[in-house]
This record gives sequence, structure tokens and C-alpha cells, in this order.
Amino acid sequence: MALPKKRHSKARVKSSRQFWRLNSPALVRCPNCGNLRVSHHICPNCGYYNERKIIEIKEKKKKKKK
Repeated sequence: MALPKKRHSKARVKSSRQFWRLNSPALVRCPNCGNLRVSHHICPNCGYYNERKIIEIKEKKKKKKK
């Protein structure tokens, strides 16, 4: 099995692991309902994309407290 000729420094190893620091996705306001959604995706709240209704969203039933 092949082995590396020289050891990699800590800085060199850590610099290759910078992809773990991901940025948060770009959020925009939905023009239909005003909630935040991911850019270029269907709004999970109202189901609209590009001012057209794409999917029908079922309303969640509220649980009654006893």
C-alpha cells in the first residue's frame, strides 16, 4: 500500500476542510403570502411559484387541549 512521503501540516489539512462552513441559503419574501422562502423554489406556505399556484397546500388541523 502506498504511503505519503511527507506529513501534511495541520494548516494544510484544515484548509481542505473549509467546505464544512456552509452559508445559509438565500431567502426571499414570497410575493403572494409574504413569508420567507428559498429563492427559485415553491413557497412551502402557500404553494405559489412565479405568481402561479403550483401545488395545493393542505391546512394543518390544530389540536384541541383538554
